[in-house]
Amino acid sequence: MDQISQMETACGSLLYELKIIWDEIGESDTERDKVLLELEQECLNIYRRKVDQVNQYRAQLQKEVADAEAEIVAICSVIGEPPVLVQKSNQSAGSLKEELGLISPFLEEMQRKKENRRNQFIDIMQQIQIILHEFRPTDDFSKVDIDESDLSTRKLEDLYGKLQLLEREKADRLKQVTSHLSSLNSLCSVLGIDFENLAQEGSLGQYEDEGYKNVSDAAIQKLASEIQRLREVKIKRIEKLQDLVTSMLELWNLMDTPLEEQQIFQNITCNIAASEHEIVDPNALSVDFIKNIESEVMRLEKLKASKMKDLVLKKKNELDEILMRAHIFVDADDENESRFEAVEGTTEPSLILEQLEYQISASKEEEFSRKEILEKMEKWIAACEEEFWLEEYNRDENRYSAVKGAHLTLKRAEKARAIVSKIPAMVDTLAAKTTMWEKERGTDFAYDGVRLLSILEEYTSVRKEKELERKRLREQKRLQGQLVPEQETPFGSKPGPLKNVKKVTRTFSGSHRRKPSLGARIDSLHSIISPRLARKVDEEPTISIVSDEQQDINAVED
Repeated sequence: MDQISQMETACGSLLYELKIIWDEIGESDTERDKVLLELEQECLNIYRRKVDQVNQYRAQLQKEVADAEAEIVAICSVIGEPPVLVQKSNQSAGSLKEELGLISPFLEEMQRKKENRRNQFIDIMQQIQIILHEFRPTDDFSKVDIDESDLSTRKLEDLYGKLQLLEREKADRLKQVTSHLSSLNSLCSVLGIDFENLAQEGSLGQYEDEGYKNVSDAAIQKLASEIQRLREVKIKRIEKLQDLVTSMLELWNLMDTPLEEQQIFQNITCNIAASEHEIVDPNALSVDFIKNIESEVMRLEKLKASKMKDLVLKKKNELDEILMRAHIFVDADDENESRFEAVEGTTEPSLILEQLEYQISASKEEEFSRKEILEKMEKWIAACEEEFWLEEYNRDENRYSAVKGAHLTLKRAEKARAIVSKIPAMVDTLAAKTTMWEKERGTDFAYDGVRLLSILEEYTSVRKEKELERKRLREQKRLQGQLVPEQETPFGSKPGPLKNVKKVTRTFSGSHRRKPSLGARIDSLHSIISPRLARKVDEEPTISIVSDEQQDINAVED
């Protein structure tokens, strides 16, 4: 107000001075009114321009305030925060300048927040692109595109979660690469391959001083492919080594190689049945190592060729021994001829050895399948021998003489009768086992060329004939009135020699060629079961109603 009053005083003083001047000039009232009107109009124009200028400034301030508020709202929307500070500023602000002064710090703070948030997005996106580029170097990840419309914390957390997943995947890939490199190094060691040279060939990807850092799909695939390739090489070499070791063991066995020579390769033979992952020793499958084994096998092959005759004879004897143990009859005339022709060079010796090996293997299987029956057969033959001895013993008229060792003979006779009493059960069991074997195998069970069931049937028939003959003689003696036993030699008199018994061997139906090494045992068996045994003695034994067991008891009591 003071300033306006001063202005009015100044204007009045100027108007008074103008009046004095006009009075001196003699200006008319019309001119004076006209000038005053012009002055008033000019003052109004000046005020109007000033008002308009101030009004524009006010609008500018209002726009700045509105723009600031809008920008704050937009930034809050972008970063996902509510515009709480703007509401508080609207409630506490007075003039436009004060309001703008209050909003500007908030705006600057929100702008800093947005810029920081944007930088966080850029940093995370760059890290993601770096990892993705490590996974797939051929893809273009040079440009970082950020959606400026959404810089919210939720989206930032999503990107951070994606980054963590990629970092875990990278860590897994590093572990996978490390595992692949370890496997590759182990394979190279076993195969005798220089790992460093393999790496320098470029087939393994990026190699740095601190190790392999390439975790791309292509690098991992190359490592896996290289491991698979070396593993296939390892498997082939294992198969080759096992074949060589098998051949070497067979040659050792064929030629009875001394243990001193075998000890040199003892560490190799243990790998003959090893699986692929069990062979881990350095250079265990190197080219030089396998060539060394090949050289040894070739040396043994040459040595084998020089000893072929001895090897054929050795295998022939082994086969004959198995056939003898299993009581398998083979017409071997033509076979022996071919074997010796092989040795002389008319036939390939290796083929004959293979044939002998096959026959030995088949004969061992056959021997195993016949084991139980042969064991029972041995027990039955032993019982038959006891039966044969008992029959000879019963024909001896001086068997009760009181001589040294007579009591031992009586005890053996008692034991022999106990064994002979079990023969029918033995025959039945043996026949049942044999029948079952023939059904399972679909072929006859032959014992030295003769069907065992035929032998058992003939033995049973002979035993029945002998029993009937004994009953017939007893009945004949009884009808002749010889019911009282003949007077026997008093116990203790001078013993007489056993009567000679002719052992007649019966020829069974069908052609049968018996092995010489079995002759004595089988001749005894055939003599036991021969139907003519009781009739082919120099003198028939005296048949008494009193049993042999009772006679022995009476002799002991006397």
